[in-house]
Amino acid sequence: MDMDAVRREKIAARKALPREQVEELSGRIAKRLEQLPEYKVACTVMIYRAVRGEVLAELLRGKRFVYPLCTAPGEMIALLPESAGAWRRGAFGIFEPVRELSEEISPEKIDLVICPCTAFDRDCRRLGMGGGYYDRFLPKCTGAKFVAAAYEFQRAEALRTESWDVPMDAVVTEERVYRRKSL
Repeated sequence: MDMDAVRREKIAARKALPREQVEELSGRIAKRLEQLPEYKVACTVMIYRAVRGEVLAELLRGKRFVYPLCTAPGEMIALLPESAGAWRRGAFGIFEPVRELSEEISPEKIDLVICPCTAFDRDCRRLGMGGGYYDRFLPKCTGAKFVAAAYEFQRAEALRTESWDVPMDAVVTEERVYRRKSL
């Protein structure tokens, strides 16, 4: 299976969703995420600002939320914005926290990372945008669980992964929670 073709197909499907449907499905996904045991016990949760039809992680409530900031190709850090004015439109048109107006949070202090997703499979393998940002960052989050937020239509048959790809502990869609089977 050509992963680039899968990525293109799933991104196109996601971008084609009307805004109202993005909001409705994201609300259902957020409710499922908030019911996860991993979410209930987490204090610090890393989420993202949605672009191009991604699940709206900003609908989540009740936690201390940190956000990614890309600092170099393939590299990111976690920031806790100090105010609503601590945001700007950055690379790829994504809203990102302003480093000077945010507190940098050590990856070891993150309890749960909610990852955006282009495609996933039943074994909780996640296909991202192809830059490897999350796959480089997640191993630094030594105390965290990893969950992808996705729409059911983003599910693919078995995704081919590389040795550096970090599997998710779970993938949450509007219809169900997929759990990775322990090896």
